[in-house]
Amino acid sequence: MIPFNRPHLTGREFSYIQEAAAGGQLAGNGRFTRLCQGWLEERLGAPRALLTHSCTAALEMAALLIDLQPGDEVIMPSFTFVSTANAFVLRGARPVFVDIRPDTLNIDEDLVERAITPRTKAIVLVHYAGVGCEMDRLMEIARRRSIVVIEDAAHALLSHYKGRVLGSFGQLATFSFHETKNVISGEGGALVINDVRFAERAEILWEKGTNRSKFFRGQVDKYTWVDVGSSFLPGELTAAFLWAQLEDAERINASRMQSWDRYHVASRALDALGVRTPIIPAACEHNAHLYYLLLPPQASQADVLKDLNARGVNAVFHYVPLHSSPAGRHYGTTAGPMDVTDRISSRIIRLPMWVGLPDDVPQQVIDRVGEVLAAAAAR
Repeated sequence: MIPFNRPHLTGREFSYIQEAAAGGQLAGNGRFTRLCQGWLEERLGAPRALLTHSCTAALEMAALLIDLQPGDEVIMPSFTFVSTANAFVLRGARPVFVDIRPDTLNIDEDLVERAITPRTKAIVLVHYAGVGCEMDRLMEIARRRSIVVIEDAAHALLSHYKGRVLGSFGQLATFSFHETKNVISGEGGALVINDVRFAERAEILWEKGTNRSKFFRGQVDKYTWVDVGSSFLPGELTAAFLWAQLEDAERINASRMQSWDRYHVASRALDALGVRTPIIPAACEHNAHLYYLLLPPQASQADVLKDLNARGVNAVFHYVPLHSSPAGRHYGTTAGPMDVTDRISSRIIRLPMWVGLPDDVPQQVIDRVGEVLAAAAAR
């Protein structure tokens, strides 16, 4: 079996964990936490970055920071993970689902503005597969309508739009270090604060609603409860593991890109079978987070995945659209038809992708996809 994902180790994770343990601080916000946060701040040019125990937690912090009230609306794609919506529903807001573009599978910027109402508080942009949304247009809409932009950059560490790193556009941005991402810590995430107005409060929310960080900097003589908050920060062992990964982030992405390119070349053979491959706009530099195929309309996604797994290829589907889920129908609403989202979700398959994927595997996988589709067409 060719696994869909295989977590990659750089070789320094366990020595850094031992170093953290020997240093006597296992709780968060130690030396390795600061190293990771500093790396993010430098790469993104952000005034503040805070490690979290998941991207979900970072999104929940973002929802708190923008002071959502019951009845507020947050625009987002339906083709995304549940956390993108859940974080805002927890604050009483209503997700407003907008359809996606058929090329990048990102939110369709042409549909965003017509979804805005007087209740709209934020636009959440998901950079699917590490490919940037149309940021110029989306940021212009948000500025003109005085709406906060939150980038869900869970897929997009070190991806770029017009030479600028993703996660540096919105007032807030979130990242994931889940084991299926490029850079990992098992579970983990980060909130990046690009608008300095949110920085001080973000630190308080992060520290369970206290001004504990000010106390450790000597700015107050004792710390106390000053705002709402929760235990969002990860332990220092997680940060130590993550630091080993961040040190190698560029090399990790470069390795994945080699596999992505091999898939892309091999996949040309599937054109005649009606398969569509990823489209990367000229303005975007992606990070090879995943490689997907869009099956021809007549193919059954479930049957193709079943046959591929039987042939030793652990391929998987992706999101069930949030607008059609039980919770999505209850808590959210749609801004117009969701035709592209519905069509894409029933046709997409994701192929094995991980650092160290043998050079011949992409061709093997594509050959097996072709065999499965040809056999299905003959039935």
